[in-house]
This record gives sequence, C-alpha cells and structure tokens, in this order.
Amino acid sequence: MKIGFLLNHDQSHQVAHCLPIALAMQRQYPQAEIVVATSSDALTAEVRRLAEREGSALQIAQLELKGMWRRALARGLESLVPLKKLGLYGANLEFFRQLDLLVVSEKTSLMLKSRYGLTDLPIVHTRHGAGDRAIGFDKASARFDHVLVSGPKIRDRLEREAGVSPSRMSMTGYPKFDLAPPEWTPPFADRSLPTVVYNPHPSPHLSSWYRHGRDVLDYFIDNPRYNLIFAPHVMLFHRRFVVTIDRMRVSRPGRIAQRYLDAPNIHIDLGSHRSTDMTYTMAGDIYLGDVSSQIYEFLRTPRPCLFLNSHGADWHDDVNYTHWRAGSVIDIPDRLERDRLDEALEQAVATHDRYLPVQRELFDYSFSLTDIPSAERAARAIMSFAGQGAGAAPLPDQPFYAPDDRVAAA
Repeated sequence: MKIGFLLNHDQSHQVAHCLPIALAMQRQYPQAEIVVATSSDALTAEVRRLAEREGSALQIAQLELKGMWRRALARGLESLVPLKKLGLYGANLEFFRQLDLLVVSEKTSLMLKSRYGLTDLPIVHTRHGAGDRAIGFDKASARFDHVLVSGPKIRDRLEREAGVSPSRMSMTGYPKFDLAPPEWTPPFADRSLPTVVYNPHPSPHLSSWYRHGRDVLDYFIDNPRYNLIFAPHVMLFHRRFVVTIDRMRVSRPGRIAQRYLDAPNIHIDLGSHRSTDMTYTMAGDIYLGDVSSQIYEFLRTPRPCLFLNSHGADWHDDVNYTHWRAGSVIDIPDRLERDRLDEALEQAVATHDRYLPVQRELFDYSFSLTDIPSAERAARAIMSFAGQGAGAAPLPDQPFYAPDDRVAAA
C-alpha cells in the first residue's frame, strides 16, 4: 500500500498537523510505503527539519508545475491568488494515480475528485487547527472519504453543519501537540516583564489588524511594562493583498514601521517556523487576538485572554465565536484607545480565575487527548479505514463513532 501525505500550501503552518501522522505511520506500519508530497522548497525544508529533529527520514516528493504557461501565469498572479497551489493537481496526476490513499490537511485537494476524475482515490482529511470559524465546517468536509477530528466539538459541528456521518470520522486528538518546539529565549531587554502574544487573523472581515493592529503596537511602544510578541497568522503578510474566499474581500496589510521593529520590548515574527510550532503560544503570559484557532493551542496551559471585536460582531450566541468565552472582549467601534487597552489587560489578569473553568471546558471539548500520542491514534485510524489495521493495538476509544456516542455541546 502506498500512502501519500500532501502538503500543498503557500506557507508551512499546516505541516505540523499532518507530518506527525506520517512519522507515526512509518514507525507503526513498515509494510506501507509512505511518501510526503510538498509543493515548494520551503515546505520540503520544513518537512526535513522536523523529521530530522524527530530522528526520522521520510521519502519526499516535491511536486512542480509543468508547462511554461502554467509557471508564467502563476508567477504573474501569485501576489494575489494561489495559482501554483491550484495548478499542481492537474500537473501531477500521474503521482496521485499511483497512490492507494491520500492524506491532506486542506480542502483544495478535493479537485482531484471533482475536476480530475480520481474518484477511486480515498482521501483522508486531517484538518488543521481546532478553531470555531464556520469555514471549517462547510459542506466540502462531507466530500472526504474520512475525516480525523481533534475532539467532540469538531465531530459534533461536522455532523450538524456539514452533514458528515459519524461513521466517517475518527477522533484522534491533536497530532501537533506531539511536536513540542525546542526551548526559545525571548530577545527582550527585560525578560522578567509579562509577555503578551498578539495573534491576529488574516481574513479582512474578521481580523483586528487592519483597523486596530497599529494601535496595539503603538500601545506597547508607549507601555514598557509589558513585552509583546507580535506573531500574526503567517498568511497575513504573505502577499501584498489578502483575498478571502468565504466572503469575497480584498485588503492590504501594509508594512511594519521601523519604530516597531526597533522597540526593545517588541518581538515581531511575520512567518518563521516559530509562528507555527507553538513557540509563541507557549511563551506568552497573556493572549491578545481575534479569531485565530491558535487560541486553543494557547489554552493548553490556561492563561489570561483578551479579544478585539473590531467589526462589531454580535458574538454572544454565535458558535463561531465560542472561544471568546475564554476571556474579556473589547468592542471597538473606531480607534482603540490606549487607556482602554491598558485597563483591559489589567482586568484580564485580575479576573482570570473567573475564566479558568471556562477555558478548561473549551479545551476539553476541543481536544480528546489520551495516554497514546495523537499521531499514533491518527495513524491507526487511517489504517483501520484503509482496511490494514489488523496488526495495530486497539485504541482506548473506538476509532469510529456510532450516532449514539455523543458528547453534549459545552
């Protein structure tokens, strides 16, 4: 059996959601041929870096666009749309045809079935992140042959909103948690100060960056009582313009002024591997953000949280903003006043005991974690789905869930 793991994205943030499963599968099922397919030099380098760190060697196939016109078109429009990402499927059909099963972390791979006719190729979706945004639970999820879910929340919403049958889902935990980042020393002049992690999302209709991000940075320049790690979603500054597909919006993130880069209490990272491997969510004392799914990774160790409602969202009864129950929310109609952020940060720390039970509840509903590493559980679930799991030890929880095995919504 030949199993492919596809990493086809402009950035490396999905690697840690998929690669640990490939490594576990290689260890547990030596009879299977595992190949990791990448779409860029950067992704290939990240796969090698993490695999070597884990003491493993993987078979890697770097896919390329074929044809001068495809490459020229992708180069010309890549600053606006991910043409290379979309074009790789049609350009590498021979690679995909030789696979017995494909494991992916995103949804554009469904083109292999819908556009290119590979309907007999089983595709397993690992997902990436455990956030609450509606786009993670759209109808496309039901078109995968099998879906791995991190916990009851994802399973329940996929069944309810996307129509995914419970028999086509396996609850496997969160493989990214299996890849602990190496120890990191913050580059602040005074590392004894409390550290705030500001983690805005790229989507223009959801992110706090476009309206209030520079107000946040100005606050920390003028308030050296805190250190700030500015680590936005890696796609925020990846292109000159951010284009979103769930709501057609185009916005420009702009540039980071030199005064922010020079501030001794501000560390800015717009896209290194530390932005995606939980280095910063582990290093922060206070979370400041909007709708990024990284809030749930931060809640692995409960700490004070603060959210910026930059778009006047009516969020209280909206399941897509469930994570805003983990801390205070600042509603900001216009400019973010510095006194207001100052007071909100102090209150976030002072009232954390009130939010602590909620944070634990949200984390437990989002992640089903056991003594068995999540990547191993995912590998067994994939092989069980593929009909090759007879040699694996049984999981403490069944890989497939019957309709009557539900966890009530938190």
